[in-house]
Amino acid sequence: MSQHYLLSAKARTLSLAKVMRLTDGEAYETFKQIRWAANDGKPFCPRCGCVAIYEYRSRRIFKCKGCERQFSITTATIFASRKLPIRDLLAAIAIFVNGAKGVSALQLSRDLDCQYKTAFVLAHKLREAMGAEMKNRKLSGIVEVDGAFFGGYIKPKNRKEDRIDRRLKEHQTGKRKAVVIMRERNGKSLPFVFVDEDEALSTIIEHVTPGSTIHADEASCWDALHSRYAVKRINHSIAYKDEDACTNQAESYFSRLRRAEIGTHHHVSGPYLHSYAREMAWREDTRRQPNGMLYLLVASAALAHPVSREWKGYWQR
Repeated sequence: MSQHYLLSAKARTLSLAKVMRLTDGEAYETFKQIRWAANDGKPFCPRCGCVAIYEYRSRRIFKCKGCERQFSITTATIFASRKLPIRDLLAAIAIFVNGAKGVSALQLSRDLDCQYKTAFVLAHKLREAMGAEMKNRKLSGIVEVDGAFFGGYIKPKNRKEDRIDRRLKEHQTGKRKAVVIMRERNGKSLPFVFVDEDEALSTIIEHVTPGSTIHADEASCWDALHSRYAVKRINHSIAYKDEDACTNQAESYFSRLRRAEIGTHHHVSGPYLHSYAREMAWREDTRRQPNGMLYLLVASAALAHPVSREWKGYWQR
């Protein structure tokens, strides 16, 4: 029997031990190579793009000859104003990408020996960088569409007669929201968060190109898609798939997100559900990549992403 790809040696091209053994100088040079890969690791000004740069010997900062602005290796990136050492940032990325169902902030704080608040914000900064490329994504071809509800857990009462039906609208707290996934067959994924699945129609029309074929289940909220696309429906009460329709790749995404919510994070707050949804979409899309490639993808995305307006100074409000 053939071996699963994730169990093979080809999937393991990154060693956390090697990252942690880097000296401060080696970690710094690695960071430079990743951030300025387009210029062979040589710094250029993040403000004006000038490649004529002074480098101070006394401390690790640069000065642009063009605009005469000083900058560091993390200036104008999502790691701006960081306090963690460079090696710890690289280690955090390695730990983060190795979690198939995500990594909790508590585990990250223990591995890095830092405060929970620091790990929480750092993990969300990485999620923001991972999901940034999805903003203007368009899907085409065969696209699977499905929705599921996450977050807003209500603990059942001890006695059966005191329990409520949490599915009823009058018992909803507003924290439980619908994650709607649009996923190309063997392609990219695009998740969105709504209060109800019905709200997703305009978003689907915006991001799925005309002429595509949509596969969906029998939920009535998808009936309106027939006027714009070739839609194939599957009745899950009868079968998971048939010769005409299948939403198994969408269900695979929900499985990963559900395992992350229940098994890793235990609780996902409504305001941050979109971050976790995009993270799991990214993990699904790159599940066949070796962990060394995932490491480079996340590090490059983080160093190419501007300063986060949501997470910079988060605990200071």
